[in-house]
Amino acid sequence: MTSAADAIVRIHEDIKRLGIETVRLAFVDQHGILRGKTVAVAALEAVLEKGLGMPSSLLAKDTSNKTVFPVFAAPGAGLGIPEFEGAADVLMMADSSTWRVLPWASKTGWLLCDLRFPNGKPVPFDTRGVLKQALAKLAAQGFGYIAGLEIEFHVFRTTDPHLQPEDAGQPGSPPEVALLSTGYQLLSESRYDQIEPALEILRANLVGLNLPLRSFECEFGPSQAEVTLDTLEGLAAADAMVLFRSATKQILRRHGYHATFMCRPKLPNVMSSGWHLHQSLSRLATKENAFVSKNDFLSETGKQFLAGLLAHAKATCALATPTINGYKRFRPYSLAPDHIHWGRDNRGAMLRVIGAPGDAGTRIENRIGEPAANPYLYLASQIYAGLDGIAKKMDPGPADAAPYESKAEHLPATLAEALSHLKQDQVLRDGLGSAFIDYYCKIKETEIARYNLEVSEWEHREYFDLF
Repeated sequence: MTSAADAIVRIHEDIKRLGIETVRLAFVDQHGILRGKTVAVAALEAVLEKGLGMPSSLLAKDTSNKTVFPVFAAPGAGLGIPEFEGAADVLMMADSSTWRVLPWASKTGWLLCDLRFPNGKPVPFDTRGVLKQALAKLAAQGFGYIAGLEIEFHVFRTTDPHLQPEDAGQPGSPPEVALLSTGYQLLSESRYDQIEPALEILRANLVGLNLPLRSFECEFGPSQAEVTLDTLEGLAAADAMVLFRSATKQILRRHGYHATFMCRPKLPNVMSSGWHLHQSLSRLATKENAFVSKNDFLSETGKQFLAGLLAHAKATCALATPTINGYKRFRPYSLAPDHIHWGRDNRGAMLRVIGAPGDAGTRIENRIGEPAANPYLYLASQIYAGLDGIAKKMDPGPADAAPYESKAEHLPATLAEALSHLKQDQVLRDGLGSAFIDYYCKIKETEIARYNLEVSEWEHREYFDLF
């Protein structure tokens, strides 16, 4: 593993060799969105040593960028944290191992950061730090976490970006778009060729970021694509997801496209997108896959981890599918789950187990996630749920061969329902911390409250003429 000192040497070498003039420093907020500042390269040395100040109020915002907590009130800015009072600064501390040179931005470097208070203490609502804590607890049990990512998303051509002053707001008007393909031909070469010009622009730029690209695919819906990444260790996998999403939107926007990781856009005939998380544990002592069995499809450790994921599915759903929109995806016969169960290589099940005796690629694919999820929270929730299954030697029960006719419990139907389960899940409270759970739920409940105050097209169509 490259040391921090070696990584900083590489940064300075790249700056000199490539003529880097600016560096973007970013942290991942509670929603999985990158926020940060750009510094002149002359200021980078001081930033690497001392950090870069950011207003702590960024951690108090919902998805419309409205501040949920009274950050100018004492005590604790409504968050129980005195250091947040007055929207005081927190420090972004660069992780030198995340250094990238951005292929699409002229002479620009990029670094991912962790958050610290000025006194050096970690900021408890820094979601990258939340995953680091989960990985440390997993390592204490002798395991590492391995993840492979399958990410579905949409790419449209922008016809009107809606950049007039009247389009501004919290949030602003979304762009108007046109399709690149009409879809409904899964993995069709012809349909792939229609979206390939956009995907080739994307691929050529992503290669420069050293992401472990595996495949580019034409998904089922109109203008829908899927990109898969090869396996990565836990923190690197979450970092890759954040970088992939942000890079995809930036790269394609510069070429007149709109990429979205929203689960189900409100456009005629458009399909839902999911994020399928392939996961396994490695034994730190041997680097072997802990889910592999010599004579069964899954080891006892793997079965117990699987059972833990089932036991805590309703609560982890709030982290795997954190938007109101994401619950529109859970419907029968849609290649998305609607029950809490597992199956042997069954794409209708919530948890698809892929493996055979001696198969080094044995893994559990969780299909409940949406591509907008904060990856640090999604992965952390899986770790704590799975560890509970191992600790209690849980039994996952038999596979479900008919997932959409199942008698298993249903997944939460709404974000509000999932949040109620998250609040009551003691294992996740112990793992993520009660303060974090309450903070996260408060932000999400504020989004739900705003949603409930809006008059929808459905309501107008249903009632305006009838009554």
